[in-house]
Amino acid sequence: MIRALIFDFDGLILDTESALIAAYGDVHRKHGVAFDKADFLRSVGHADYAFDPWHGFEKRADRVALETERRGRNREIDQLLPVLPGVTALLEAARSAKLRLGVASNSGHPHVEGHLRRLGLHDYFEFFACREDVASPKPEPDLYKLVLNQFGLRGLEAIAFEDSRTGALAAKRAGLWCVAVPNPSTAHHDFTPVDLQLPSLAAGNLAELTARFGG
Repeated sequence: MIRALIFDFDGLILDTESALIAAYGDVHRKHGVAFDKADFLRSVGHADYAFDPWHGFEKRADRVALETERRGRNREIDQLLPVLPGVTALLEAARSAKLRLGVASNSGHPHVEGHLRRLGLHDYFEFFACREDVASPKPEPDLYKLVLNQFGLRGLEAIAFEDSRTGALAAKRAGLWCVAVPNPSTAHHDFTPVDLQLPSLAAGNLAELTARFGG
């Protein structure tokens, strides 16, 4: 029986991943440097992928200043981002069904909880597991195991919602059912490990999901 839904944050609830790419692109254009978007996309959702986002600049370029500029632009874009389709409806349906709701994110608490408060979604969630709470981020299962332990549940009593292969691997390694909802930045990922793939959370009917995985 399904007793909980556990959500990733970046790229699933809010498309901060596309915003991140846009911010890097804006800084590159401002300085007249070509931005290799395709190369950058390969790093999205991969915590262990070695990648220098400023490799197109001269070696003497001040990367600290560039990153400060990028962060400022990123914050501007993030503040305008809307909740992704289907998120609020699924959360409301889960609340009505008395399912427990958690977040498992490789991002930090200020980022995740700050945005959720801004969006009016924070109070839907009972527990937040973020990168500072565990020794190893996704694709390791630690974040999901932390939420399961907090809820006192087994893996097959929860459904994880993820937008990246890295997150999906973490969920499956923790023993959860996993539904993948790729975004434009992660559509190229290999989602072979997941149990179901949806075009958006708007296509996720809670009754059908709980019947499929908890029957």
